Amino acid sequence: MNNLPRHEDTLVASLKAKDKTAISNIYDYYSPVLFGVILKIVKSEQSAEDVLQDAFVKIWKSAEMYDASKGRLFTWLINIARNTAIDHIRSKDFKKELRTESNLVYANEDTESFNTDHIGLKEIVEKLKPDNKEIIDLIYFQGYTHVEVAEKLSLPLGTVKSKVRISIRELREIIT
Repeated sequence: MNNLPRHEDTLVASLKAKDKTAISNIYDYYSPVLFGVILKIVKSEQSAEDVLQDAFVKIWKSAEMYDASKGRLFTWLINIARNTAIDHIRSKDFKKELRTESNLVYANEDTESFNTDHIGLKEIVEKLKPDNKEIIDLIYFQGYTHVEVAEKLSLPLGTVKSKVRISIRELREIIT
């Protein structure tokens, strides 16, 4: 399983053919990282588990939409997980849950022990330029949209999008 990225083409072909072992292999290999990204956004371990399951359902259902010419499988998976988490925190049910449980605690000792440091992602992101690192952190770990980051940092939206693309390209080079 450690060689999964090298066999990405075969894995993607199996996934597109609806081979259940492909989704199982993807889950085994990528779920810890995806869970970490989701947890940073939803702030609740239980919600993160639900969102992770929803993300894998979306991955399964939309496998034929993956296009290797647009990016690596890992990037596609993270985007699905991130977008599913953002959809979750914007949902009416999530907002209702926050209102009805005013003393809801998002982080406990168990949750704090699982962070991006443990999966090595934080260390990789630390290699980016400080302004790019901040944008990646806001978008991928805190759940901000590109528009929200542009407003928060007083930057043009195009600049934010360019910095994200550049950062992802740099991260891809670091990882491979």
